Amino acid sequence: MDRKEEIRDFLISRRAKISPEQAGIPSYGELRRVPGLRREEVAQLAGVSTDYYTRLERGSLRGVSDAVLEAVVSALQLDEAERAHLMDLARTANAPSRRAPRRPPQQRVRPGVLRLLDGMTGVVALVQNGRSDVLATNLLGRALYAEVFKSAVQPGPAAPGRLPNQARYLFLDPGAADLYPDWRAIAATTVAMLRSEAGRNPHDRALNELVGELTTRSGLFAALWAGHDVRIHTTGTKRFHHPVAGDLSLQFETLALPGDEGQTLFTFTAERGSASENALAFLASWAASPPETTTAGGPAGGSTVPALRSQPRPGQSRKTEPTHD
Repeated sequence: MDRKEEIRDFLISRRAKISPEQAGIPSYGELRRVPGLRREEVAQLAGVSTDYYTRLERGSLRGVSDAVLEAVVSALQLDEAERAHLMDLARTANAPSRRAPRRPPQQRVRPGVLRLLDGMTGVVALVQNGRSDVLATNLLGRALYAEVFKSAVQPGPAAPGRLPNQARYLFLDPGAADLYPDWRAIAATTVAMLRSEAGRNPHDRALNELVGELTTRSGLFAALWAGHDVRIHTTGTKRFHHPVAGDLSLQFETLALPGDEGQTLFTFTAERGSASENALAFLASWAASPPETTTAGGPAGGSTVPALRSQPRPGQSRKTEPTHD
């Protein structure tokens, strides 16, 4: 990913989202040739010259002070995620150049974290990295995300060692829209999270390869990626239409693991007394006694969890699989 192009496209996209009225600039009914603010208007709001801001928007952030960056953040009315992304772009722009992206070593989940996952019996729990690879999961997490683990887009014997990936499943497996009733919203959030990760780790070869693959194979991913939206995803509600447990609405929380850079613990719980709590309990009991076992998280996981059966719960059926492109 070209850093200057990333910076330019991000700043232009944010400038286009701010109207003169939002910025407190009177338009007097004039016809404007560009959406949002003009460069000179952003420069005025940021307290810098138009030439200087033009240089920034062309991707030249080397040597730019934090005070100037904060002024641009204020002028463009960036939110927390957008501000963090701009700071990441500036940080990598000022870092020594590297000849070529390096493939990071296989991320391993520490034994203590694996024991923590296994101990969370009534909670869906999994560990992911910034590329949305599933590194490890507990029994209930494996059951909830069974479709991700057995997805047809996952590699076969010819490509051993590749981890289940939430983004790859979401955009390349037609069944993803069955699992997620809010599929398009989740798709947009996933792309925004990958865009944030690209700002933090522009030399992550595996991430660049994932983005390249999805851009080539999914028209929706390519369109969302071109929007340069970023997001910090820490808490919220996610809905599932599970082939075994039926409809669930689960609250999720995320916790970055300070001792394992780039790894995040995701947990999902159901509201007490709700239908989703009953469905989650049914899924847990169903998953606790299947016929076979396999290892969670593939090469990065540690605990042994059951391999899940594919038959639906009585009265449940899969919906028609749409095309994502």
